[in-house]
Amino acid sequence: MDAVTLDAITLDMLVQRGQGLSVAEVALSTITSFTLSSVVAWAYAHTYRGFSYSRSFVHALILGAICTTIMIAAIGNNIALGLGVIGALAIIRFRTQIRDPRDMMFLFAALTIGTASGARVYEVAFVGTAVFLGIVGYLHWAPMASLHTYEGLVRFMADAQSCDIAAVERRLEECCTKVKLTSVREAFQGEGLEYSYQVRLRDISYQNQVTQRLNAIAGVEDASLMMHRSTVEI
Repeated sequence: MDAVTLDAITLDMLVQRGQGLSVAEVALSTITSFTLSSVVAWAYAHTYRGFSYSRSFVHALILGAICTTIMIAAIGNNIALGLGVIGALAIIRFRTQIRDPRDMMFLFAALTIGTASGARVYEVAFVGTAVFLGIVGYLHWAPMASLHTYEGLVRFMADAQSCDIAAVERRLEECCTKVKLTSVREAFQGEGLEYSYQVRLRDISYQNQVTQRLNAIAGVEDASLMMHRSTVEI
């Protein structure tokens, strides 16, 4: 098969692809992808409970959906273009690590929306997005979502002679539903002790009151509270 024949086949493939997808259809697919992925990004931002909120990740949700839509619309039923895209993606290496499984699911949802929009399966895109957002809302407000939200570790220095540990525990029980001593160790060459308590706050509003009440007790110094989270990355 000579070069002229190959060029003719390639041109015929492009013409068929161009006839199968109009500008209006491309615009509709892209707008649908942008709208639905924006809603998903909004849901992610309003249900996020981690330490460091990433603005770029929210942008990546929307941009990833749009890129997927364009890619699917460009490929269509063309096997040659599909193989070319696979080869191009094999060359590109994505080095960004997604440590939170929840973030990975949101990114996968955005790419799925882009795929459905690019394939012009709008019913799947809209219904799937609605169901996904409904489940996200349920998981965010479900009782199991906040099981360990208000747990933390209280640490303070106490004078070995003058500090009343029973008074300290009573103050902790005023703000906490759970108080458990985890460790006691010497400090200041034996003149003081460092106490660590595992606590569960009655409400997040008690976060500042715990340290204030402990520091007000005679013999207690440098009281601090470190809240726990479901995912802690070091």
